Amino acid sequence: MGSNERHGPHNFLGTDHLIAKAVAEETAKRTGVICLQVIPFGVSYHQTVLGHSARFTGNLQNYLKEICLALNYYGIRKIVIVNGRGGNLAALADLARELREKGVFISIFQWWTAASKLLPQIFKPVERGHAGAEETSVNLALHPHLVRMDKAVDEETRSHFAEVAGITLPLDTADHTASGVFGKFTTASAEKGREVFEVVVNELARHVDMLKDAKIEDLMAKPKV
Repeated sequence: MGSNERHGPHNFLGTDHLIAKAVAEETAKRTGVICLQVIPFGVSYHQTVLGHSARFTGNLQNYLKEICLALNYYGIRKIVIVNGRGGNLAALADLARELREKGVFISIFQWWTAASKLLPQIFKPVERGHAGAEETSVNLALHPHLVRMDKAVDEETRSHFAEVAGITLPLDTADHTASGVFGKFTTASAEKGREVFEVVVNELARHVDMLKDAKIEDLMAKPKV
């Protein structure tokens, strides 16, 4: 799953869910598990250009809950959600905790989190931002015909005057960037994108194989003390 939102003038709106779809499908192929259709929606109310209602967080959880419970009805108790957008994570984590109590184990995979740990040298922090070089590179590897590198921009994100250490502010993307790009994109390449894709798929496949071998009772919630 992912979302539909702007990723600068050079990337396409479906970046988040199309990358997640490719990662999920390739992993399913390598591990022999079922892969469902992609969910192209997500929690993205801070992206004011395509502003979603904040209420969608709860709606998203209910939607995903029904899907997971439907799978459970047919005997599936281990589910991996490939999440293409960081803004979805809080809703997904809450859902995973709730369904674990009902006998369904859900893990959540985010490709960029894996890439930053497994390939720390391939991109600098400024290149790993939203619509930056890392994300653009994966797009170039998977969907080069949809990327308009001639329209791309590097943008240094703006800080908010009220930002201090330890504070979380209710800011939108527009508070930090006019283009939707966080950081540097110009070092993007399809070659780097292919390397990222291969590494993260291998890592996710390793996790899926672990879950396949695990006993469901070992994955369930422990008694509260």
